[in-house]
Amino acid sequence: MSDKGKRREGQENAVFVGRRPTMNYVMAVMMVLNKGVECTVKARGKAISHAVDICEILKNRFLKGVEYKDIQISTEQLTGEEGRTNNVSSMEIVLTPPK
Repeated sequence: MSDKGKRREGQENAVFVGRRPTMNYVMAVMMVLNKGVECTVKARGKAISHAVDICEILKNRFLKGVEYKDIQISTEQLTGEEGRTNNVSSMEIVLTPPK
């Protein structure tokens, strides 16, 4: 059985940013925050700027009072098909729900 599409433990409240339209991610993050729990927005590579846009749209337009709790940046080494390793930047933004 494949693990694709399944969340690891502790990632129930995480949104992984990819290539879908911005508003899809804004709505996903809003659904998590409306439960009253923190949401972690995660992105790698070129999707990092997309993740920042998502958080700013949510904070400034949709859910007033949402705050940044933590922002972590790191570099991951990924091995390609030819065996070469590439450095890929990654970012996690933790948002707290409005009070």
